Amino acid sequence: MAARLKSFWQTINASYWFYPALFALFALLLASVTIWLDRTGRSAWLSELGWSEQARPEGASNMLTVIAGSTIGVASTVFSITIAAVAYASGNYGPRLLTNFMEDRGNQLSLATFIGTFVFAITTLRTIRIGEEADLLQNGLAPAGDFVPQLSLLTAYLLMAISVAVLVYFLHHIPASIRIGTVLEGIGNRLLREIGETYPDPDRGRIVPEAPEGRAVVAARVGYVQRVDHARLERIAHAAGGHIRLGVRTGDFVHSRIALAFWADDDQRDDLREDEIRACFTLGALRTPAQDLHFLIDELVEIGLRALSPGINDPFTAITAIHWLGAATAELGRRDLARTLKEPLYPGEERLTLRDSDFAHFVTRGFGTMRSAVATSPAAALVMFEALADTAATLRDEVRVKSLRTEGEQLMRQARLALAGPDLERVEARYHSFLEGIGP
Repeated sequence: MAARLKSFWQTINASYWFYPALFALFALLLASVTIWLDRTGRSAWLSELGWSEQARPEGASNMLTVIAGSTIGVASTVFSITIAAVAYASGNYGPRLLTNFMEDRGNQLSLATFIGTFVFAITTLRTIRIGEEADLLQNGLAPAGDFVPQLSLLTAYLLMAISVAVLVYFLHHIPASIRIGTVLEGIGNRLLREIGETYPDPDRGRIVPEAPEGRAVVAARVGYVQRVDHARLERIAHAAGGHIRLGVRTGDFVHSRIALAFWADDDQRDDLREDEIRACFTLGALRTPAQDLHFLIDELVEIGLRALSPGINDPFTAITAIHWLGAATAELGRRDLARTLKEPLYPGEERLTLRDSDFAHFVTRGFGTMRSAVATSPAAALVMFEALADTAATLRDEVRVKSLRTEGEQLMRQARLALAGPDLERVEARYHSFLEGIGP
């Protein structure tokens, strides 16, 4: 249940309806409170302020009408601009980038501010009464005489000022957020942060465990693993006195007969609650960044591959992606990649073993996936050799350095098939410098 709730919150976090709905409810509540204060005379102190002009019913009605009409119009424009920016980014940088823009707090809160101001203004507008109108109402539905909620009117004016400031911010934020450098920086910094949280310990030369064995608990549905409830799996293993080894990572695609986990230590149990173990895995139609380093690596790779495609041919964007990929690979190379639970429920008992990935896996996932496209661009190939060399210079593990050397050798083999003439000579020269720097 906890994993599903977190997955639901992740879905809400990447939506454009949650914060506008929340701000609309808050605006409705705020309008109700300020109107009540005006009706009960608790806002009479405003008339004693020299700078506060008391509004008349017609002027107040006109003012609130303008605020309500302008804010809902601006909200529609803001939403249109946001959708256009999202469509541009996903079309040029890759569909996986859509999640990043949907999660953008600046876009969500800007839209929510205009919606909230509109709701407040329209709620306040309906309470304004002119004396003649009030006299026509019967059964005590309105007080006699004029009624102008002065405190509510002042609050609406302040919300309008905030909306203007938010509009100025939004007009700057949208073009800034779709710049490729900003996009790559956001992905890269998030990837580095996730690496630090997922692998908090420095490299100690630990050996990655072998493939899990035991009684398989297979998937009953089809989809991507979006989240795994590690705490619940640990409780299940502890209660049954057994051991669970994960068979998949977050982000893997599973279908029937694919093992989600393996029950070890006691394969003879007949009362193993497989459905309860399956419930710890949240499956969905899309991959998400939650618990999934590979998703962020794939975003960098996708941007680089698109930039190097013949239709775009933008090696400088690919070079920036390679730089961030190199920084992430170097960070992974300095970490102990044997994953453990951050806060085990039962210290001293290893009831749950997570699915690990060795350093060579991450090198292949990043640099290896980009290799064929990078080999066609002399500028990108030169930078990739530099990134591999810089990464190797930060490592002490010879096995991991060898993985980088192997990747460099494969890149050179690919470049010899794609390049010729002076371009190939430049890449060959950089390759030999790479070999000299990285060592045998």
